[in-house]
Amino acid sequence: MTTDLLEKLKEAAQSVLPVSAIVLALHFTISPLPFWSLMLFLTGTLLLIIGMSIFTMGADIAMMPIGEAIGAELTKSKNIWLIVGSAFILGVVVTIAEPDLQVLTKQVPAVPDMVLVSSVAFGVGVFLVLALLRILFQFSLSYMFIVSYVILFIVAALTAPDFLAVGFDSGGVTTGPITVPFILALGAGISAVRGGKSSEEDSFGLCSLCSIGPVLAVLVMGMFFDASGSGFAFEPNASVNNLGELLDSYRHGFVLLFEEVLTILLPIVVIFILFQFIRLKLSKTKLIRILIGIVYTLIGLSIFLTGVNIGFMPAGTYIGKELATLPYNWILIPLSAIIGFFVVYAEPAVHVLNKQVEDITSGSISKKMMMTGLSLGTSAALILSVVRILTEISIWYFLLPGYLLALGLTFFTPKIFTAIAFDSGGVAAGTMTAAFLLPFAVGICEAVGGNVMTDAFGIIAMVAMMPLITIQVVGVIYNMKLMHNKNLEENLHTDLLFATSFDEPDGSDSTTAPLPYAEGDENSSNLNNKNDLDLHTTHDNIIELTEDQKDANLTECEQENNLTARKEK
Repeated sequence: MTTDLLEKLKEAAQSVLPVSAIVLALHFTISPLPFWSLMLFLTGTLLLIIGMSIFTMGADIAMMPIGEAIGAELTKSKNIWLIVGSAFILGVVVTIAEPDLQVLTKQVPAVPDMVLVSSVAFGVGVFLVLALLRILFQFSLSYMFIVSYVILFIVAALTAPDFLAVGFDSGGVTTGPITVPFILALGAGISAVRGGKSSEEDSFGLCSLCSIGPVLAVLVMGMFFDASGSGFAFEPNASVNNLGELLDSYRHGFVLLFEEVLTILLPIVVIFILFQFIRLKLSKTKLIRILIGIVYTLIGLSIFLTGVNIGFMPAGTYIGKELATLPYNWILIPLSAIIGFFVVYAEPAVHVLNKQVEDITSGSISKKMMMTGLSLGTSAALILSVVRILTEISIWYFLLPGYLLALGLTFFTPKIFTAIAFDSGGVAAGTMTAAFLLPFAVGICEAVGGNVMTDAFGIIAMVAMMPLITIQVVGVIYNMKLMHNKNLEENLHTDLLFATSFDEPDGSDSTTAPLPYAEGDENSSNLNNKNDLDLHTTHDNIIELTEDQKDANLTECEQENNLTARKEK
């Protein structure tokens, strides 16, 4: 247990510390934070690491086993309606508990938190059902993506412009440490029961399909809400001037968020208890372990959200404002590239994805190559996002060409890469994107006087979109390498056959070599082309040799006859 916790602490530190280091570098150079704001940030960083460690450990102990157990029981039943109904309920319930979604909803104006969360959860539930039905009936993943995105962009053209960016952002935050284990467990169970050659490919693509549902649901919701109001559902705390106020701020925030998280996790616990009594019948030891994991999840998620809301998000907003008001605010562009590079590098799930791709391609696509591609893609996404905020260009001009390119690549890249690429969007748009990059974009937008809903939001969507292109391009490169190696092997094989067809046995002479097989030998019918050629060549040489010897023998006879005649005379 201690070893696992230390490993989780290491992973959490790798995620948080690179961004914290960039903030501290900015603080000591061009964008100093007020002293107590800096203390809030540093305390929030510590709480973020501790909370994320405890939360992910709880997810491993409780959430993943619950998902696997329920998924296995559902597939054993082989009742399609039970699978569909349970998948929808689980998709809704686990999405509500997703921490990145909770972080996003705290920053969206005009819409009550629970309305936004419910819409996103409903979308995940519906598309989880569609994703599982795809596995059962073996629908083409590429065609499902194309049809889904065509419908999505049609709805996007009809919804309120203020909800376009928020809708696409919501799709990027729904694939996290609580949702993914349940989704993958259900998908893996159904793939295993169905079997077949495509079972490996079927295990991918679930998360990406589930990410489309929230976007569609929020865009539909946007048709019924007025987003013209100003302000945010989450407002930064009042200024902190001493240690007592700092501690009181965190204490008050933790209590409120603990109550929220308890309400969020309660439906998951209830569903698990029902399955335990009706179907699962887990042993007492496993049951106690899962309950301990749920407590870890509750405490860890509460600490994590407290650190994000009280310390991390206000610092991101403040730095964004300060940098945007500098006379040389062009520095935002190279700075965004650096932040984007390190943000994706710090995501633990990205390393898991890279190892997965390396294993699938047998090392042809290395982890280093994947990491470089994802880091450069995320850097490009942040650069485009900052340019979009500064110039107030509509997100339509970025998302539409980007998704058209991503969907077009599905026809040229191997299917497994298409599924991995669309799954990886949520991996790249991880915790730090919602907790720091979005507040950072909000700060820039407020400083330049832009519309937060249309300009600042959308940064998560941009980060989530780039891996769709990057990894599919990697898939095309892999396919080209595969074809190139195959052609090399075929050419080498042909050259070897051609070369060996003219090779003679060592130490042999074609003019004197005996026939390789005696006439009537049972092996003579098994000669290959090379032996046939050698046989014909040797035979011709023997015929020529025999004729020369015949002439020579006749000459000797004539000489002997002449000599005998002279002697007789």
